[in-house]
Order: sequence, then C-alpha cells, then structure tokens
Amino acid sequence: MNPESIAAQFNAPGQVVTVMNIDTGNVNDTYRVIKRTTYSEIQFVLQRISQAVFPRPDLVMANMKAITDYAHRRLEEQSSRSNRIWQLPLVIPTYSGEDYHLDDQGGYWRALSMIASATSHETVISPEHAHEAGYVLGHFQSVIADFPADQLVDTLPGFHIAPRYLAQYDETLESDAAQQRLSASSEARRLRAFVEERRGFVTVLEDALARGELAYRPIHGDPKISNIMIDDITGKGTAIVDLDTVKPGLIHYDFGDCVRSVCNPAGEEARDLKDVFVDVDIFEALVSGYLKQAGNFLTDSDRKYLYDSARLISFELGLRFFADYLAGDVYFKVKYESQNLNRARVQMKLCESIEVRESKLRRVLESIE
Repeated sequence: MNPESIAAQFNAPGQVVTVMNIDTGNVNDTYRVIKRTTYSEIQFVLQRISQAVFPRPDLVMANMKAITDYAHRRLEEQSSRSNRIWQLPLVIPTYSGEDYHLDDQGGYWRALSMIASATSHETVISPEHAHEAGYVLGHFQSVIADFPADQLVDTLPGFHIAPRYLAQYDETLESDAAQQRLSASSEARRLRAFVEERRGFVTVLEDALARGELAYRPIHGDPKISNIMIDDITGKGTAIVDLDTVKPGLIHYDFGDCVRSVCNPAGEEARDLKDVFVDVDIFEALVSGYLKQAGNFLTDSDRKYLYDSARLISFELGLRFFADYLAGDVYFKVKYESQNLNRARVQMKLCESIEVRESKLRRVLESIE
C-alpha cells in the first residue's frame, strides 16, 4: 500500500508532490496530500477507513455523500442571508467516478476537500471558542434537520446506545484477560465500582425515545472540539468535519458529546484528575451558541433531556474506554499501555463533576432561550 499511488486515483488537478501522515484521531489512517499544476496547488485529506470500526465503508461513504450533498445545497440557499461563510468537506471522487478507492488488499480510501483557512483545537481555549463550537453544532443540526433520517443507513448499530455498551462491558468483564487487569490495578477496580453505582440511569435517553418523547434525526455522531473548525481570519466557527459517524440518532448524543469534549478544559488525555471538571462558564457559552441555532427545531422534550445527555455521554465514553482497556485495547488506538484506562478515568471524573454541578447546569439550560 503506497499512499502516493492511492492519492493519484482521486480526481483533483495536478501531480502528487507529497503525502504527509497526520497523526490525529483514534480510528482512521489520515494523510495530507499536496498536488500541483503549473499554475496552482491543491491540498486534500486522504484517509483509509478503518474496517475494524466501520465494517461497511461503502455505506459510510453513501451516508457522507448524501448528507454533504444535501447540506451544500442548503448552505448555498442560505449564503446570501448568512453572517459568515459556512464550509463543509466535499467528497472528491475517483477518476472512475466512485466515492472511494478500493486498494489491492481490500482497503477503502477516500479523499475529502480541506476546510480553507481554518484551524481546530484539541481543547477549548476560551468561552468565545466554546460559544462558536455550540453555534457550529447547532447550525449543522439545523441544516440537516429536515433530511429524512430513514434515508441514512445505521452504519454503526448500537453506537451511542448506552445500554448496549453496558451489556458489552458486562460481557468483557467475564473474560480472563479482564479479570487479570482488574486484579492488577486498584484504579481499574475503582472504576468498576463507579460503573456499578450508575447503572440505573444508563437507559434515560432510550427510555424517553421508547415513550415517544424523543425522535431520531440525522446526527453528526462525533462533534468533539477537535472536529470544529474556526476561521483563521474572523475567529468564527466555519465548519464541522469528520462525518464518518453521520447516521440516524438522537440529537442529544451530539449535544452531550459536544459538552463532554468542550467543557472539560483539561481534554481527554489529562493525567492529573484534579484538572478535570465541567467548567460552568464554558458550558454557558456553549449552550448560548448552540441554542441560537438549534432553538428553532428543538422541542420542549428535546430540551428537557439536554442535561441528561451531557451526563450520560461522558459516562458512556468512559465506559467504552474502560471496556476497551479490559479487553486489551482492541478498538481505540493507544500509544502507551494504560492509555485507555487513563482516558476512562478522565471521562468518569467529568461525569462525576457534571453530577455535582447538576443544579447549576440545569439553571443555565433553563435560562437561555
């Protein structure tokens, strides 16, 4: 597998100058491609889609193409009335007109346009940054809100369904490898007790869905702070990227995941748990930005469960990291032995901080129109 030869399969003008590895993300192999003609240069993102995570990359690309085509049309319609230029990645086809390239080893590759003159950050840098993150997520959800969710394929069955993750965790616990890791780590045993104390609220969103209080819509699926692009010139949010997880779901999964990522200034990889907490001022800024865009399509029931989503998604990701650690690090990429255990510690501490500050967070959600 040669990334340079793969890059040459996609219909972008010029010759490949270089392909540089981008060492970010926990799932896909990602590269920056530079191509040049005699008069111009173009850069785009090249990715090999992880088939360990996405068993049907063709369906992932079908979802991405459907949503981006729809969203681009909506953005064009709104452009004359917008106070900023919104961007969204464009799927670059192969020279044969496909949305992806299949290599000799059966690997799936895709090419996406780069967002112009914009930067993402691994952690939030200010309340203004948080406001823009919320604004971008709310805008993206509002743009795709009318897209029929049943026209999207559920490429990750069970993704963000907390009760299923709990069931998978329980299954993992029964393995010899998990028991060995538990016996070897007091911190792992502490996290196990933390999970046991919170089993009762794991079904909160799915129960509301079953009662008809909530409904499926198209969602982004992974709106963490590093997927929010900020315009280098204006300082305003301009795009949300990484659309692998676009699928039908509850918009609460998106809101909760955004809170989880944005409102913990220490980030996902913090080593000192004293640095991990939900910043209420950052939360207020995020909610303010989010509701400016999402307020026009959220129902009263939608708003009722926003706090629960923030608490649940933090717990859910912590549970996923912890289960992966116990299973031997088979899902998330790791750079050191206990990285997934540490990631789990961070998310569980954040969940606990959200619980402690529940009254303050609910007041914020109720006070902002």
